[in-house]
Amino acid sequence: MLLGEIMFRLHIDIPLVGSEAEASEVSKKIIDFLEKEKMLTLGVEQVNYRLGHDEDRQKSNYLLKNENGHVSNKKCHIYWL
Repeated sequence: MLLGEIMFRLHIDIPLVGSEAEASEVSKKIIDFLEKEKMLTLGVEQVNYRLGHDEDRQKSNYLLKNENGHVSNKKCHIYWL
């Protein structure tokens, strides 16, 4: 990226029905569809993602939980380079 260049971000909102465990499993499968070679061909070196909940006003990530079951507010990351 060049100095002063604007960076755009693609935000995709996929409604998932079912329990938290089911939504988590489906989310992981969707992320697995991202192919490293195709993403790098498009110039995408990194993907940040999280599983949220409509009633949760914070930006919680239900894919990241600690040993006490508390969710994180950090995104998950995939770095291809």
